[in-house]
Amino acid sequence: MKPQYRIRNWSEYNAGLKQRGSLTFWIEEFVLEQWGVEELSGKPGAAVLYSDL
Repeated sequence: MKPQYRIRNWSEYNAGLKQRGSLTFWIEEFVLEQWGVEELSGKPGAAVLYSDL
């Protein structure tokens, strides 16, 4: 038989569930400046290409 656990601190348990799928990215400012698209085709639905930077 599997042991049963009792949750006593619901706010802490809920915060842990929210953080479980959390992912953080740190991107430097100069990368964001270089990443922008300068020329758009002007066509609706056209794919936007980003640099590999």
